[in-house]
Amino acid sequence: MLQTRQNTLGVKFEAQCRAFEKEPFPAIEVRKDRLQRLLALTESHEAEICAAIDSDFSARAAQETRLAELFVVRAGIRHAISHLRSWMRERRVATSLPFMPGRNRLLPQPLGVVGIVSPWNYPFQLAIAPATAALAAGNRVLIKPSELTPKFSDLLARLVEEHFSPDEMSVVVGDADVGKAFVSLAFDHLLFTGSTNVGRQVALAAAANLTPVTLELGGKSPAIFDPSCDLDAAVASIAYGKLLNAGQTCIAPDYLMVPQGQGAAIAAKFATAMAKLYPRLGDNADYTAIVSERHHRRLSDMVAEARDSGAEIIEVNPANEKLGVTDRKMAPALVRNAADTLRLMREEIFGPVLPIIEYGTVNDAIEHVNRGERPLALYWFGTDSANRQRVMHETVAGGVTVNDCMLHLVQERQPFGGVGESGIGSYHGEWGFRTFSKEKPIFIQSKLSAGALLRPPYGRTFERIFRLLNLIT
Repeated sequence: MLQTRQNTLGVKFEAQCRAFEKEPFPAIEVRKDRLQRLLALTESHEAEICAAIDSDFSARAAQETRLAELFVVRAGIRHAISHLRSWMRERRVATSLPFMPGRNRLLPQPLGVVGIVSPWNYPFQLAIAPATAALAAGNRVLIKPSELTPKFSDLLARLVEEHFSPDEMSVVVGDADVGKAFVSLAFDHLLFTGSTNVGRQVALAAAANLTPVTLELGGKSPAIFDPSCDLDAAVASIAYGKLLNAGQTCIAPDYLMVPQGQGAAIAAKFATAMAKLYPRLGDNADYTAIVSERHHRRLSDMVAEARDSGAEIIEVNPANEKLGVTDRKMAPALVRNAADTLRLMREEIFGPVLPIIEYGTVNDAIEHVNRGERPLALYWFGTDSANRQRVMHETVAGGVTVNDCMLHLVQERQPFGGVGESGIGSYHGEWGFRTFSKEKPIFIQSKLSAGALLRPPYGRTFERIFRLLNLIT
């Protein structure tokens, strides 16, 4: 069975390579048609997509999928369609004086066949958003969705087959071995979204083919409450951002930093805010389940380790329900006084668990962030512009939202991507178009060029021209 899937993968890849050779620069009408079909896929199958994801998670609200996945994807496709002509345009670039009256141009050219490896946490958005950029740039696209959301992956394969020919865009389903074979193909660009550890393996596999990569990873994204912040608004924002998809979000706030002495009071506010969002958990369709028993056990083990070490655990279970591994619902937990050596403080949590750390000065907060690996996101809440500027200038993160949570992700006019351990490269909007294009520099020589005067045989004319060049550069 594995050999058959790998053979199918190879056949699909070769078909796309041959198709690109025949059409290396698709016209704008062709690209818009592909984007329109992608939009139709999104709009015509909303209920099926929501149902498949809900089934894979065992519980995820359709409203959550519609907002966090379908809405985001539709906005991105429409943005690409409306701006595609300007993105494709050959651009003028200034020409240095010694080379005038020659002209410089920059032509965005499709790369070829793009591979996309998408994760389980937002399986539709994180497959189709990069595919939008790759199709807009004129490429062929091959997608490998996660095996942890099998119903959705099978659905995506069927829907793409209905709306696209296999040599335009296709989906390959399979387990981790198929994934390894996928990332070993000689793609013209490979985008991977997932964990940092797997991202390293993907980069190594791609390096064998000199395939350029975009890695959208994760990490421990901090949220900082400045003394000047509106506490109630800040708590409400972080509570929503942390519990969206039960914390299984790459840009979810991983831990919270609050001014010294305010940890207990802020934890109490969080308990109230979380209970308001989800007054019940087990039978509440609004509250997402953990994707697998393995991931549920991992999170439970993290909390148990923290409790055993003496950390304070505040479980937010408003209806006192009995929750467990089998239903895969997990009560939100606030953790105070956790030691830096705990797994909770070293690994990306990716669940509804929020450590709260107290800090003394803005220097302390900045130093704490900078001691760790560079995060995918950072959140700052407050009105003190001097403190905000210091945090913005003195920390490094993939992206920032100020006085709210996660909204930098959905800005189509801004790039989205990580830095260091949280990723390489970026996409969204025109940035995605550029990621999947080769911006080819073109120099057009003029008939009036004096360049021939610098060719052999060298003599006085060369020396005079060369001295003049040195004076004007």
